[in-house]
Amino acid sequence: MNIPQLLLSIVLFLLSLFLIAVVLLQEGKTAGLNGAISGGADTFLSKNKAKSLDAKLARWTKWVAIVFMVVCLVLALV
Repeated sequence: MNIPQLLLSIVLFLLSLFLIAVVLLQEGKTAGLNGAISGGADTFLSKNKAKSLDAKLARWTKWVAIVFMVVCLVLALV
């Protein structure tokens, strides 16, 4: 294993950990029973705050996944 393969493997490992973390931090799309019980407790500000955080996490997920796929392809070619 030469130096570029080693560096790409390390980058790929770090990207995979970051991708897992970003996906796990996202909130589910359905509230389920919890949303039915505490539906009146949500305020307007908390809903907008959660949506902006979820939007940022979704955007990060897309970009990290794209970089992950590109690094995988480059590593396969090297």
